[in-house]
Amino acid sequence: MRKQKRDRSSTLYKRGFTAGIEGKSQSDCPVASTDLRSYWMNGWREGRDAHWSGMSGVSAIQANPALH
Repeated sequence: MRKQKRDRSSTLYKRGFTAGIEGKSQSDCPVASTDLRSYWMNGWREGRDAHWSGMSGVSAIQANPALH
C-alpha cells in the first residue's frame, strides 16, 4: 500500500507554531520558498503570541485547534 504525502502547508504551520512556542527567532525558518515560508511564519506568529500570553506546552497546543 502506498503512503499519501502529507499536506506540506499544515506540517510547516505546526513546525512554525512549535518554534514560536519555544521562543525561537523567525530567522530560524528552514524554508526558502516564499509560498511555503508564509505557512511557517503564520504558525510562528501564533506560537509567539501564545508564548507571550503565558501558554506553554500542552496548554498552547490545546488552545490551537489547527494542531490537533
